[in-house]
Parts: sequence; structure tokens; C-alpha cells
Amino acid sequence: MKDQRLVAEVEAHPFPLLFATVSGAHLYGFPSPDSDFDLRGTHVAPNALLTGLDRLDETVKSSHVRDGMEVDLVTHEVRKFFMLLLRDNGYVLEQLYSPLVVHTTAMHDELKLIARGCITRRCVRHYLGFAENQWLLFGKEEPRRLKPLLYTFRVLLSGIHLMRTCEINANLPHCNAAMGAERLTWVDELIARKRNGAEQGTLSKPDLIFYEREYLRLRERLTMEAERSRLPDATTAKPALQDLLRRIREGAK
Repeated sequence: MKDQRLVAEVEAHPFPLLFATVSGAHLYGFPSPDSDFDLRGTHVAPNALLTGLDRLDETVKSSHVRDGMEVDLVTHEVRKFFMLLLRDNGYVLEQLYSPLVVHTTAMHDELKLIARGCITRRCVRHYLGFAENQWLLFGKEEPRRLKPLLYTFRVLLSGIHLMRTCEINANLPHCNAAMGAERLTWVDELIARKRNGAEQGTLSKPDLIFYEREYLRLRERLTMEAERSRLPDATTAKPALQDLLRRIREGAK
């Protein structure tokens, strides 16, 4: 994804980047015309900062408007990112495998191969937890916003897709289509409304009983798919990640 404004964000980063990809609504398949761009990635801090006495903030964040585009950037230092991968963190896995690539390196490609060993059955906890948080957010607001409702079902369907296929896919339209005869047509309708409306658009008369029933049903479905998934129970990638980190450190200045 070579929008020059995103490329400029990468070039302005204070540290070298292993990769930078687009996450958020653009990755999930339902950006509104006024959606900001969520840029996520991994950076490499110089060894002098890692061995000094000053505290190193392992996360770099910035949010501003560049040439009319609102950009929210978050990158983690490579060691922190690797640690998150080892914790069955679906969020960072989705960033790593995002097809919307702004910046990449040879080590990004190597990391994607290694991180296959971080995709486990236990990732289900991330998807169940994220869905619960978004569902609670949807329920406590008035008027009810469309965004947390879509986020709720996005993570549930992405989790089901992962448990069934062993593949990371954060795109809600793709995951819904992969349900085949079980495709949720009402999700397609919500996506169309989000794409054609405002980022903070609301639902005038939401069918709360229907959405709660579907939320509970899909949570149960995700749990069931995890129980019978072919994914391993635990990560196998730690030795390879440790070796990659060592080589990154040796190459850093």
C-alpha cells in the first residue's frame, strides 16, 4: 500500500523499521470515507540505547494529520514485538500478516515464516476477549455506535476462520464469505452501512435482542472450533525468534 503520505510516516520514524503495515478498519474491510489510517509495525532501537542507563520506551506512538490524512502510528521495539508474538496475541499476528504493506524488509519475510509457529489454538483467548470488550463497549453507549458492533463480529469471525483454516485473516468480508452457506447476510449489510457512512456512525433502531443472540451464538461457535482445531496447543517459535533477534542486534548500530 504505497500511499506517499504513509510512506512519509515511515521515513519520519526515529528508528529503522522491520516492517510497517496498515491495520484497523482498512485491514478489516469496512473503512468509512473519514476513517483514519492505523499504521502498525516493528522498529529496531540502536544497541547504545538498549545498553545505556536511560529507560527505553519500547513503543513509539504518534497521531496527526498529514496532507489531509489522519494517521495513527504505533510501533513496538523488536524484542517487545517478539514477546507479544509468544503470548498468542492475535492482534500483533494480524499486523504482521497484513496484506496492506507500507514498508518491508528481508527480515520481515523471515519473521512471517517463523511466526507460523506462534499461531496456536490458544489464540482463541485473544479473540474471545477482544470480542467481549467490544460488545461491552457497544452496550454501554447511547446512541449505539456501528463501529464497536462491527468490531465485535469481526474478531469472532476472524477467530472462527483461524481455528478452522489455521490462517490469519482480519478481513471481515473475506471471513464472512468463507462461511459459505452459513454466511451472515446481515453482516454484509452492516459493512455496507459503515463504508458509506461516518466513522462514528450510529444505529437509529438497533435490534439488540438479535445482535446479542448472534454474539452469544458466535462465541460458542468460536469456542467449539478451537476445541477441534488442528492448530498446536503451544508455540514452537521461541528458539527461532531468539536467533533472529540476536542477528538483528548484531546488525544494529
